[in-house]
Amino acid sequence: GHDNADHKGFMGASRVISRIWHEDGLRGFYRGLGPTVIGYLPTWAIYFCVYDAGKKFFSSEFPLAQQHPYAVHIASAMIAGATSTTTTSPMWVVKTRSMLQTSSVPEEHQYRNMIDAFSKIYKREGFMAFYKGLLPSLLGVFHVVVQFPLYEHFKSLTAEAQRGEPLTSGSILLCSGGSKMLASIVTYPHEVLRTRLQMIPTSTTLKGVTQTHYPSLLQTIYSIAKSEGIPGFYRGMGVNLVRTVPSSGLTILTYVFAHLLQLRIDYALLGHTCLQVVVLYVLYFSPHPLLCDHSAPLGGPNEHVCGLFQ
Repeated sequence: GHDNADHKGFMGASRVISRIWHEDGLRGFYRGLGPTVIGYLPTWAIYFCVYDAGKKFFSSEFPLAQQHPYAVHIASAMIAGATSTTTTSPMWVVKTRSMLQTSSVPEEHQYRNMIDAFSKIYKREGFMAFYKGLLPSLLGVFHVVVQFPLYEHFKSLTAEAQRGEPLTSGSILLCSGGSKMLASIVTYPHEVLRTRLQMIPTSTTLKGVTQTHYPSLLQTIYSIAKSEGIPGFYRGMGVNLVRTVPSSGLTILTYVFAHLLQLRIDYALLGHTCLQVVVLYVLYFSPHPLLCDHSAPLGGPNEHVCGLFQ
């Protein structure tokens, strides 16, 4: 049986950190960095371009959009999220696979670099392997249905809004971070489902322990519910919030300021990049994604990076 301590908040996180450091050292905390760096900016570029195009389309084609601006924002954000997620899915599959690699994986199965990862995944599993976990990822775009209304509601409660003044950067960060946190909590299970589906289909340790194979979304849901219960759908949520909430706040803050300055979308993207470059390694390329995105079954070769999900 598994130690109950591994199932509870900080104990799970501390165990994961300890085992990563013990078995892989500092390098282990930065596995998957290459695909993350390369995939991050295109994802946001596609997102913001489609988001702006969606707002213009809905506003011009649907007269009722003027009366329901929130609906325009939500619909545009959902379409933008689905488009960017689908387009960049191969990069995030490679990222997840790379993060699951440890020193205990047989050398012939290890990825030497990102190109090697793409090659081996394609040869062994085919093109569709790059779109594993896409369905729960697409379901995850519904978080904007929660986040945007909350964001607008929080803005209306600020002292600046009640005085009819523009919001300060602190208020924007607080409103966007709070709305992102609540939306992430509500929709978090899709993160677990996505990662489980993106895992290597089968892998056997030297002790003969084989990873669980998740062949479909419904079977994955059933397997997690049966073996782990409701908590299984929220493994790693705390560490995930530490990463996503500050990053989301900075993203929205930069985007808002870019539009206040009436910059075009390409300058908005440039501003977003320049502002975040200083904190990028802390908020996004730090060990946080490694801890919150891993969900291989405990006892498998990647046990030390998966305690938060088990």
